[in-house]
Amino acid sequence: MRILPRAGPVNMLAGVRSSSSHLAGKRRLDGGGVLLDESLVAAGRRIDFVELFGNTRPVEVEIGSGKGTFLLARAAARPEINFLGIEWANAYCRYAADRIRRAELANARMLSADAATVFKCCLGEGSLWRVHVYFPDPWPKRRHHGRRLIQDAFLDDARRALRIGGQIIIVTDHLDYFTHIQAVLRRGRGWATVPFPRMADGAGELVGTNFERKYIAQGRPFYSAARMRYA
Repeated sequence: MRILPRAGPVNMLAGVRSSSSHLAGKRRLDGGGVLLDESLVAAGRRIDFVELFGNTRPVEVEIGSGKGTFLLARAAARPEINFLGIEWANAYCRYAADRIRRAELANARMLSADAATVFKCCLGEGSLWRVHVYFPDPWPKRRHHGRRLIQDAFLDDARRALRIGGQIIIVTDHLDYFTHIQAVLRRGRGWATVPFPRMADGAGELVGTNFERKYIAQGRPFYSAARMRYA
């Protein structure tokens, strides 16, 4: 899912941290699909995954979940893992949450917010097992490069949020952005290169997102990276 910058209070509070560690709130769609209340992000509060999911299973986060195609398939295939999808576009987020409700997936949740802010303010150290970043907006114009998600600060926040042995997995169709991503990963401390874990069974697919399937039909090449936190 293409990631756009989120205007308004959430980005304005990007540097705020709170000592509060409880879950600020959650709201339900009719029938039970769960969306996290984005006010917890605006307040800089930490997400309590044990409270959110009702268990201590490992947590994976997908950034830019869109309509939830990858998240639903992954959550259905791995019921022993909890999944949080972060999607900036509220309409897509609600759509994905409703799909989760209809699929009766108890191990998946959605949050409509700016992912960089969530990682900076709302995730406890060592709280995640994996971070999935698939086809983020490449912001190809040079003057917009600062808006790219994969930056040194985000990588530091992702490493802090991952447990030792946890992974960040990235796929893009944009070679210039991938060159930038590789440079950021080389500068990052505490990371080891690991083989890319295939997430999909479809022909030519790495992860099975809507964007990937669209780009396969267009014949675009993909560039992928996987890193593991070792320190």
